[in-house]
Amino acid sequence: MIHYYVSFQNPLTFYLQVQMQLAVPADAAPLELQLPAWRPGRYELQNFGQKIQRVEACDAATGQPLSLQKLTKDRWQVADAAGRTVRVQYNFYAHQMDAGGSWLDESQLYLNGIQCFMYAEGRRTESCELHLALPENWQVACGMKQLAPHVLQAASFDELVDSPLIASPTLHHARYEAGGLPFHVWMQGELQPRWDVILRDFQAFTEEQLRLFGSFPAREFHFLNEILPYKHYHGVEHLTSTVIVLGPAELLMTEGLYKEFLGVSCHELFHCWNIKTIRPAEMMPYDYTRENYFRTCFVAEGITTYYGEYLLARAGVRAAEQYFDELNTVLRKHYDDHGRYNLSVADASMDLWLDGYKPGVPDRKVSVYHKGALAALLLDLHLRRRHNHQRSLDDVMRRLWLEFGQPGIGYTEDDYRRLVTEVAGEDMSWYFEQHIYGTAELEGPLDDALHFVGCTLMVQPNASASEGRFGFRTIVKNERTEVTDIYPDSPAARGLTVDDQVVAVNGRRVDMNLQTLLSSGQPSYDFTVFRQDRLLTVSISPEPTPRYWNKVTVDKLPAATPAQQASFRQWLKQDF
Repeated sequence: MIHYYVSFQNPLTFYLQVQMQLAVPADAAPLELQLPAWRPGRYELQNFGQKIQRVEACDAATGQPLSLQKLTKDRWQVADAAGRTVRVQYNFYAHQMDAGGSWLDESQLYLNGIQCFMYAEGRRTESCELHLALPENWQVACGMKQLAPHVLQAASFDELVDSPLIASPTLHHARYEAGGLPFHVWMQGELQPRWDVILRDFQAFTEEQLRLFGSFPAREFHFLNEILPYKHYHGVEHLTSTVIVLGPAELLMTEGLYKEFLGVSCHELFHCWNIKTIRPAEMMPYDYTRENYFRTCFVAEGITTYYGEYLLARAGVRAAEQYFDELNTVLRKHYDDHGRYNLSVADASMDLWLDGYKPGVPDRKVSVYHKGALAALLLDLHLRRRHNHQRSLDDVMRRLWLEFGQPGIGYTEDDYRRLVTEVAGEDMSWYFEQHIYGTAELEGPLDDALHFVGCTLMVQPNASASEGRFGFRTIVKNERTEVTDIYPDSPAARGLTVDDQVVAVNGRRVDMNLQTLLSSGQPSYDFTVFRQDRLLTVSISPEPTPRYWNKVTVDKLPAATPAQQASFRQWLKQDF
C-alpha cells in the first residue's frame, strides 16, 4: 500500500504540505515518480507541476536525505531507493476555485488529487491510503471509502485521483435513495438549501437515468457542490462523485440559477456511465503524461449534453417549454459560429487538446458539446421515427454500457458506429459521413426529424442592423465600440476587421447609437474606424434584408396532428 499525507500550516498562503510514502523492494528498478499533466474530463495539458514547490526525498526510517533528480517538467527519480521505505514531500499551491481545481482557506480544504499526487511508475494499481491532518470538527465529503475520521482508502492511484474531496466544519448534507443506492448531496457555502425541492428533483432525474441504463457503475454517489458568493458555473465528472461550482449562493434557489444547478447535476451524473465507465479504447488505461487523443468526444460530451437536459424533461423536472429554452441555447451557440463549415465534430474531438477550451481563431472549429448534442438529437429522433419509438438512442447507450462499460472494455469509433447501425436496422452512412465526419448542415434533417414529434425549426431574421444586414458584431468596452466578430463573405468582411474601433458612421459619432445610425435606409455607409491607431474611413453597402446570424429555435407545430402529438408524448413523456 502507498500512503499519502496532506496537511497545512498557514491556510493564508494557500500551500498544502504533501507527503508520499512507499516501500521499495531491494531488487526494484530506479524509483521514478510522475505527477499527472492533465485530468480526465478536461482534454488539454494543464501541467500541474507548476503548482509544486520544493520536492525532497528521504529514507522514512532514518530521515537520511536521498538524492532526487528531476527528469522532466513533472517526473522525478529517487536515487538509492531500493530496499528502503521512501518518503517524498513537497508543497502544493491550492488556489484554483473551479470544478477541476483545489482550494485552501481558513474555512475549508477542497482537493482534486489529480493535481497534487504523484504515482510510482509501474505501481498505479496498488491500493492507497490518504491521511488528512485536519481540525477535529471538520467533516469530509468524498466518494472514497473512509476507514476512520480523516483517513480514506482507494483501490488504486486512479481511484485516488478520481475522488475529489471537500473538508470543512460547515458542510451542508442530505441524501436520497434511487435504485436502492445512496446518493449524497453536499454543499459548501453560505446558503440555506431547500432540501425538499432539491431531493425531489435529484431523485427524479436519477431514477430516470437508472431506468435508461438498468444498473449503476458505483456503490454510491456524491454531489460535491461549492456554492460561491460570486457568479460561477462549472462541473467535472468522476466515477463516484462530481464537483459542481456555482454562484452566487443567495440566488441558488431562484429560477435562473436553480435551472443551471439541475442541468449541470443531471449532466455530470450521466457522465458516471458515459466517459467514466463507457470509455474510449484510447483511454484504457489513462496515460497521464501526454495527450490521449480520441475522436469520439461527440459521444462522451455531445450525447451527454443532449441527455443532460432531455432527461430532466423526461423525468418531469422540466416543462417542455423549459427544455426548449435550453435546446434553443444550444442552437444559438452552434449557429453563432461559422466554424461548423470548417471542421467536423469528430476532428473537433481531436482538437480539444489543441484549443478546445478557448475561443481560438475565428471560424476555425465546432463545439463537440453543441454540435454533438444536436447530432444526438437528430439520431434519437431518427431511430424513434424508424421504429415508432420502439428503439431510440437509449438502446445505443444501454448497449454501450452492457457491452463495454460494465465489463470494462474500451470502445472504438467502429464499435459505436456498428451499434448505431444495428439499433437502426439500416445503413447509417449518411448520418456519420455528413454530420459526424463531415460538415453538412443540420437544419434540413433536424427539422424533418422534429416534425415526427410535432415540432419544427424556426428561422427568424436577425433584427440587429449591424449583425443581420452588415454581418459584424461589436462590444462596448471602456466607452469604445470595438468589432468582435465578422461573418465570412458579408459586406462587413469587405471593409472591417476584428478589433476595429468604430468611432463614426456617416460623420455621426458612435455612442451607444450604432444600430440607429445603421438603420437610416441608405444604400451605403461610411465607417470611420481606428485600426491599429490609424484613422480610416471605409464604405460598406449592406444587404437589403437580414441574412446573417439568423435566430434558429425549436418550437411546437401550431397544427400538429394527433399522431405527432402522441409521438411528442412518447418522446418527452409530457403532454403536447
